[in-house]
Amino acid sequence: MTRFVGGAVRDALLGNEVTEADVDIATRHAPEAVMDLLRQAGIRAVPTGIEHGTITAVLASGPIEITTLRRDVSTDGRRATVAFTDDWRADAARRDFTMNALYADPLTGAIFDYFGGVADLEARHVRFIGDPVQRIAEDHLRILRFFRFLARFGDRADPAGLDACTARAKDLMALSRERIRDELLKLLVARDAVRVVALMLDRGILLPVLPEIVAPDLLAHLAAREAEAGIAPHPIRRLSALLPRDAGLADQLGARLKLSNAERKRLVTAAAAPEGAAMPLAYRLGVDSAVDQLLLSERPIAEVIEIAGWQPPRLPLSGGALVARGLAKGPDVARALRAVEDRWIAEGFPDAARVNALADEIVAQALRAASKA
Repeated sequence: MTRFVGGAVRDALLGNEVTEADVDIATRHAPEAVMDLLRQAGIRAVPTGIEHGTITAVLASGPIEITTLRRDVSTDGRRATVAFTDDWRADAARRDFTMNALYADPLTGAIFDYFGGVADLEARHVRFIGDPVQRIAEDHLRILRFFRFLARFGDRADPAGLDACTARAKDLMALSRERIRDELLKLLVARDAVRVVALMLDRGILLPVLPEIVAPDLLAHLAAREAEAGIAPHPIRRLSALLPRDAGLADQLGARLKLSNAERKRLVTAAAAPEGAAMPLAYRLGVDSAVDQLLLSERPIAEVIEIAGWQPPRLPLSGGALVARGLAKGPDVARALRAVEDRWIAEGFPDAARVNALADEIVAQALRAASKA
């Protein structure tokens, strides 16, 4: 009556780690029956998507989604109207790729494979279930998912699927930019992202929705430098590698993709060339943004390694300490504090004793200048 399905089964067969967050369960039980069974077992049940057959079981180890078997009644490329069924094959047939339509018995571990998913998984072959054009018509996001799965799991793309994605690329325009963003950012950090993004650009996949992305060369350069420095790929850094070095354009794209404020700021900052030594750069911009700029440039990898994981110190001086030295509150304090900070950075972040000496010197200069005015 109940089986594991999808990513957890796929990843287990690949020998990848499977966490509770990866586990999805399919069942012949109707949603109301699932709710009752969970309550009888003393497990909290939340009807997170009951109209689509999904109940969330809240376990101590984390939530797990349980979904009644479904078949599509109608689709419009963004959402589907479904009916419940007790037919495992019908449920599998509505899924996107053969490697995602694998089921496992929770007691015996037996695998149920209706469309050759195990063979495709072994061959690292990303293949749609049935007619690729129909699968894409049901959900346009499957175009991006096809390439994300190719970058994560695939060594080769199904030619029919690749041609269908190419022919239907304009369908992406019907999707929300949030859905496009989420898939794209996952794709950019996948195992084989450089090759797959180059394939997407060659096929014009992103042109209808992200025309600013035109060249994969800097992405390859970035990926090589990340590997050399031992730095994990980051989706915003990699997105920046696909854009012209234009802060205004980066900001516009970040707004259109509805990036968070922090992500949007990071994308804009990454568009600039690094200036000055690595540690002062990291202090001014933050370590993440400094690493982005350095990796996207031709600067020595040693500079990236120097600041990776570094915790910038805080200036051990306050404006109040300058007032106590005789400066009047206001712009004079701000200027003096900035001057002390500049000297502190230039000297390599010395200790509090040196900072106090710098403060004494700069305050004295400011008071002498004020007395002559």
